[in-house]
Amino acid sequence: MEGLSISSEPPSSNLADRRSSLAEYIDYPEARPECWYDWKWQLRNRITSLDVIRELIPLTRREEEGIKRATGRLAMAITPYFFSLIDRADPKCPIRKQAIPRLEEFSVAPCEMVDPCGEDSHSPVPGLVHRYPDRALLIVTDSCAMYCRYCTRKRMVGEEHPPMPVDRLDDALKYIRSKKSIRDVLISGGDPLMMKTEVLENYIARLRAIPHLDIIRIGTRVPVTLPMRVTGELVAMLKKYHPLYISIHFSHPREITPEVANACALLANAGIPLGSQTVLLKGVNDRPATMKKLMQELLKIRVRPYYLYQCDMAMGTSHFRTPVSLGMNIIEELRGHTTGYAVPTFVVDAPGGGGKIPVAPNYLLSQTKGKVVLRNYENKIFTYTEPE
Repeated sequence: MEGLSISSEPPSSNLADRRSSLAEYIDYPEARPECWYDWKWQLRNRITSLDVIRELIPLTRREEEGIKRATGRLAMAITPYFFSLIDRADPKCPIRKQAIPRLEEFSVAPCEMVDPCGEDSHSPVPGLVHRYPDRALLIVTDSCAMYCRYCTRKRMVGEEHPPMPVDRLDDALKYIRSKKSIRDVLISGGDPLMMKTEVLENYIARLRAIPHLDIIRIGTRVPVTLPMRVTGELVAMLKKYHPLYISIHFSHPREITPEVANACALLANAGIPLGSQTVLLKGVNDRPATMKKLMQELLKIRVRPYYLYQCDMAMGTSHFRTPVSLGMNIIEELRGHTTGYAVPTFVVDAPGGGGKIPVAPNYLLSQTKGKVVLRNYENKIFTYTEPE
């Protein structure tokens, strides 16, 4: 199993229960628990059909209708591991809401867009987005281990085609080489960690060969939805290409399991800085206490909270979106009440391609010549005298 050592003890107290509850409906040989840790087995046994999931969980009418209509792009696909985190007795379970389609996805508000972040309009060659002066986004695959129901790239993710073809990669690299201002490339998708290790290495190695490219980043949710993909083989490959950073998409404290902690430890021990990107989602993580718990738990597994995103206006996401003021309130409930390392930057990715705009509570009350008046997290007022 590609270099991943398996402990003789189960990594969480309820792991055996989680596996056995799926065994009746999934071709899982219960006598061989190591299969659970095989990421390829997890992908082969993803839950993709209404008939199977009906046997595993009591569905609501809206979920049944949503699954029936979720075909083609962004169809339902849930790894057995991630499904095992669902509270099957609770229709409001935050893991369940992210993974199981609902009828609400097919109600499109007038403001919602096919390409809410304007990526296609900033794409000089297919598969590459160049929106900021010194960095670019390389979209290498449309596959994910689990399809998040609020995905901002619904227009392109979910049909599980092969990775970016060689000629398209050649065009993207040619463009990057021609723009010496680009010093940072984010490899995203879909999810780059869905690719074979040797295929991903080819992309990274060819990027690393560009002299003016300083930083390579990978955007992924696989350590959360398929943590057994983070193998010794994968990590040994990645550590050859420093400076390399990984941004991981976390949504809820329940996602931070011993399996996920182990995957993050393998990456962090290889010297790879880890950051989190979290989307603010109604009914999932929109309470300050939930977000505080998530951010604190992330620090414990050496993942630095980086961005908290306002949910993009992708089509069929109205039931997930919250007022911007709610995100600002969450930041205010974090600032001063926990370590600054646990406070992400709250951003709105401006509709139509304006880029990330930071939004924060107002702590600067007034500013005059030589003096600024500020408030702190306790709403106490302070005056700072500036130098003449």
